Amino acid sequence: MNARLLTAMVTPFAADGSVDLGEAGRIARYLVDRGNEGLIVGGSTGEGPTLADNERLALFRAVKQAVPQATIVANTGDNNTAHSIELTRAASVSGADVIMATVPAYNKPTQEGMIDHFLAIAASTNLPVLIYNIPGRTATNLLPATFAALCERATNVVALKESTGDFNQFNRLVTSVPARVRIYSGDDYCFLPALSIGAYGCISVAGHLCAAEMRRMIDAYLAGEIGKAAEIHRSLVPLFEALFSVSNPIPVKWAMGELGFNVGPCRPPLSSMPSAAAQRLAPLLARYAPIGAAKA
Repeated sequence: MNARLLTAMVTPFAADGSVDLGEAGRIARYLVDRGNEGLIVGGSTGEGPTLADNERLALFRAVKQAVPQATIVANTGDNNTAHSIELTRAASVSGADVIMATVPAYNKPTQEGMIDHFLAIAASTNLPVLIYNIPGRTATNLLPATFAALCERATNVVALKESTGDFNQFNRLVTSVPARVRIYSGDDYCFLPALSIGAYGCISVAGHLCAAEMRRMIDAYLAGEIGKAAEIHRSLVPLFEALFSVSNPIPVKWAMGELGFNVGPCRPPLSSMPSAAAQRLAPLLARYAPIGAAKA
């Protein structure tokens, strides 16, 4: 994976509750035009747990057709290994460039069980595989030593999206994995600090709204302009906090609707946007993505 800035894309739903593939393509083009080099499709921000397999596969195809120049990462992870393999094989011929497999939720597998799970998924495809570690949602932490062992055994495991917020763990990751493997910050608020200790890039939620600013932050950091990068990071902190004031993707999906995209509501069991959270986020939209941006 060469993309440094990827956004985990929301999934738009039509008035009848079905996935709106046309609007998904429009959102994808908007995100790439604003500086995202890749998109995660059908992840937690894309309400993946509520999508049927045929909906996911149709999304993968539609998004890749809309932005063929971008890296499309298809989330095929599940807490059922056999189902993950089935969906991975289907995604491999549905436009995906990279497969994303999340640490299984609810089962609470052992470290050895996670290795077996991910090895089986990696063996089922010729595509690169990105592993997603987010114990706040899965209840299980993929340890750095486990991930390093996995990378040694599966050469198409090429990256990790790390969302623990634990910089001690991040340190162990960047010092233990093979040089070919890239570590991504999975949390917007951690991105610049993570970049400073060896992260390759960010898989973002805020990139729906501030990809241009995040791109400038990356460029400034890589150019050695650390103070400028830090200034951009500090300016984005209020947005990061507002986007996670309630469960993701409720705020970012509400924001995209305010910009004029026909995203529809979140599927149950997610709720609508609380008024207090909307009042907190609304003033920031004009700064990063003016109302009516969907017409651009």
